[in-house]
Amino acid sequence: MRVVVDFDLCESNAICMQVAPEIFEVRDDDFLYVLNEQPGEDRRSAVEEAVQRCPKQAISIQD
Repeated sequence: MRVVVDFDLCESNAICMQVAPEIFEVRDDDFLYVLNEQPGEDRRSAVEEAVQRCPKQAISIQD
């Protein structure tokens, strides 16, 4: 699994960071950073929730 973010759509609202803080981080510069682009399958449910909850639909999963 690979986490993909469309940074042109992303508003850095940090909802994904609330769901999966070990994968997503919004820093003081107000930009989203992907801390782990290829998390293990044990994190799939958290990443899927982040995908679903993103208000701009900027996050996707590639298998």
